[in-house]
Amino acid sequence: MTTTADTLILFGATGDLSQRMLLPSLCALAGEGLLHEELRIIGTARSDLSDEDFREFARKAIETYLPEQRRGDLATFLPRLSYQTLDVTTPEGYAELAGKVGEGREVAIFLSTAPSLFKPTIEGLAAHGLADANSRICLEKPLGTDLASSCAINDAVASAFSEDRIFRIDHYLGKETVQNLIALRFANIMFEPLWNAQHIEHVQITVGETVGLEGRADFYEHAGALRDMVQNHMLQLLALVAMEPPGSFEAGAVRDEKVKVLRALRPIAADESVTGQYRGGAADGKIVPGYDEELGRDSDTETFVALKAHIDNWRWQGVPFYLRTGKRMPERVTEIVVQFRCVPHSIFPGAKLKQNRLVIGIQPTENIHLRLMAKVPGIEQEGMVLREVPLDITMPDAFTGKVKRIAYERLLLDLVHGAQTLFVRRDEVEAQWRWIDAIRKTWAEEGQKPKTYSAGSWGPSAAIALAERDGVSWHE
Repeated sequence: MTTTADTLILFGATGDLSQRMLLPSLCALAGEGLLHEELRIIGTARSDLSDEDFREFARKAIETYLPEQRRGDLATFLPRLSYQTLDVTTPEGYAELAGKVGEGREVAIFLSTAPSLFKPTIEGLAAHGLADANSRICLEKPLGTDLASSCAINDAVASAFSEDRIFRIDHYLGKETVQNLIALRFANIMFEPLWNAQHIEHVQITVGETVGLEGRADFYEHAGALRDMVQNHMLQLLALVAMEPPGSFEAGAVRDEKVKVLRALRPIAADESVTGQYRGGAADGKIVPGYDEELGRDSDTETFVALKAHIDNWRWQGVPFYLRTGKRMPERVTEIVVQFRCVPHSIFPGAKLKQNRLVIGIQPTENIHLRLMAKVPGIEQEGMVLREVPLDITMPDAFTGKVKRIAYERLLLDLVHGAQTLFVRRDEVEAQWRWIDAIRKTWAEEGQKPKTYSAGSWGPSAAIALAERDGVSWHE
């Protein structure tokens, strides 16, 4: 799909995601002239608001969450917005929404609602001509709680929209450093020849959060860390690290290679996973309660998970991928660590050579950090003195004048223009769920319960042992 939408409909337009991310992103894009002047934005939700009410709601959200220097002219942006009250579970309102859209428009629809509302929303859109060949739809996660529920959602969407008109969002793919990972691998000849089991010892992917439940108790209690973080964000990062070079940057070529990786993931053995649940402690500079205290009852939901994954193909055979994510960690961090192997033979007697290590920081700081061995300046009589030195590329420093964007800016712009490369295809989602469901089945069969860890720590000690029994230390 290459046509540009002239109408964007935001379902859930008064929700938290809309306030924090969607409306500020659209305003920033408009302020830079990246949205064509004719694009209209229609918000819809159950709240009974007028157009002016919604514009005032948007103004407050933008002034709260978007830096002033990025807002552009609000007097020009806000008139683009209009609003239609709509209860997606009832037929009333869809006709009014269709009337507000008008005839012959190219429509992009963003669903930021509970997955349970996807099916009635799709049916309402289809019944009123908003799911025709001129429409495309974007789905916000979670897309199910397991493979079966994910398939049910995908089937409901596919009943009205073809795959080339479905945009499944993973906001991590909109982050600059995640996209830069693709450039790092496939725009530089020095890395790709080394990007294999012969030269890489292991890979680590860490997503640490300092926060606890933050008002998401009902959702998180039914999701847990495995489904909330690993199933989508972390597996997408793994796929980008491990995929074969695509023939082009076209959506089909990139997603074909990612799904091959996801299908090659070996089922996790019982001793290759660790789960944890935080207890009270000190996190983010303050004393915080444990998960069970925040929840108000006992629970077996994991707030931490560490996995040792394997990809059964020629490129990665024998290379472990260590994944860990958790809440109430010592710091907020998302990073990928690529540990290269030792040189096959050292010509420097007495020198302790350290393995080269590539660290790709995704948040909160976007950077690329490479550790190399170099000679210490000076004259030595008994052998060269070597030391590990860093090569750092911090994105704001490397690209002076470039602004730090919200990840949704890139994705919303691609939705409007019909570019699917940074969105997730159905077979990717289902391959991810298939692997996650197998892990949860193993946990159930083994009776595996989360081990406790103190808030402000890097998880239970068993997670350290998971890596250290292979001679690996987590990067901290």
